Amino acid sequence: MQLIGRGGFGITFLAVDRHIPSQPSCVIKQLSFPNSNDATFNKVVELFRQEAVRLDELGKHHQIPQLLAHFEQEQQLYLVQEYIPGKTLSQELQQQGLYNEAQIWELLRDLLPVLQFIHKHRIIHRDIKPQNIIRRTPPLSLPSQEETKAGELVLIDFGIAKLHTHTALVHTGTIIGSPEYMPPEQTRGKVFPCSDLYSLGVTCIHLLTGVPPLGMFDVVNDRWAWQDFLPQGIQVSDRLAHILEKLLQNSLKHRYQSADEVLQAVSKPPAARYKRSAGASLVSEVGIDYSKLRNLLTKKKWKQADEETWAILCLVSGKPIGSYLFGRDIDKFPCEDLWIIDQLWMKYSDRHFGFSVQKQIYADTDGEYPIFCDRVGWPIHNPHFPDSALNFSQHAPMGHLPSRKWVGGYEWWHHAEHLVAKLEQCGIDN
Repeated sequence: MQLIGRGGFGITFLAVDRHIPSQPSCVIKQLSFPNSNDATFNKVVELFRQEAVRLDELGKHHQIPQLLAHFEQEQQLYLVQEYIPGKTLSQELQQQGLYNEAQIWELLRDLLPVLQFIHKHRIIHRDIKPQNIIRRTPPLSLPSQEETKAGELVLIDFGIAKLHTHTALVHTGTIIGSPEYMPPEQTRGKVFPCSDLYSLGVTCIHLLTGVPPLGMFDVVNDRWAWQDFLPQGIQVSDRLAHILEKLLQNSLKHRYQSADEVLQAVSKPPAARYKRSAGASLVSEVGIDYSKLRNLLTKKKWKQADEETWAILCLVSGKPIGSYLFGRDIDKFPCEDLWIIDQLWMKYSDRHFGFSVQKQIYADTDGEYPIFCDRVGWPIHNPHFPDSALNFSQHAPMGHLPSRKWVGGYEWWHHAEHLVAKLEQCGIDN
């Protein structure tokens, strides 16, 4: 036997199964439970046997190691699992460099069905990270049944998995997993299927940037700032960025709830480039429903429409509703959605309001922000109560709405410059 790993919940060995003629390699995990009395250990053994049955069911999936045996010996518990030859994604990152967008799409498409499978079996992995994902490599003598498996991703280390029914191999409330990949609820001892999805999102941004996860978390704004750590010249599409941002939401209700939901988003083909014509359909690039905004604008409810616009801008940026947006968020707005918002405001205000109207006024003032504010009827500085400075009527100055209530940051006044640049990039004109 060869020691290949040691952690807080046990030791892992690489071994050979001498009871089989071919003597295949296997992995033995010795699970440890320090400070357990006899009564506690007997309960642990009972739960261990229940868990082994679940792990045996999981092993029927070709991207999960097969459980070969489980047993107790001298008050130690053991799992014997199939050995998966290959490199972990952590090793790939070290040896081959950063992942590109195409590789992340491949990772999501390959691994999400595995999470879909385990969650349907009421098991939550709790420790999704690059070290626990192996890309299978074929053995030297390649049996025919292995040909289709070579190169696929395999999710390993189910020895610390926990049943969705809250039965566990350890005491309730024990925190299991790797802190840098954990969602907030897991650090408090609670897990849900979407907890694994959060860890998958952290895995993706680590592979894209190579930066240790905790180094990318913006504590001040309580959000992941991973896009700021992308190598110079490397960009991620709006569609993938939206999916990753939704995976990484701290709030459970704002995160994807199931692997099925993420798979649907991943499998959805990219929206066709919008058409600037009278009959163009309003197809969101990131799945936003614009019916509420359209209804509010139809009824000339300008104040409510302004609030709904802020909410939509948060959603397309992958942020909780009510969050302030910064220049970097504006730079990454999906073009289709930015055009839809502008199209609706333009149409129902008779071209009096809209982002493209503001763009034209900004150009007419040569980008002088104080003059621009005067033209659209905004104060130069933000008042304590933003609505007090706004005129929610058709008689407001041209370009007065949508307002800038959603703008934040130390240099918030540069929002117009960022917005105009994004409109230009997307080809959106008055």
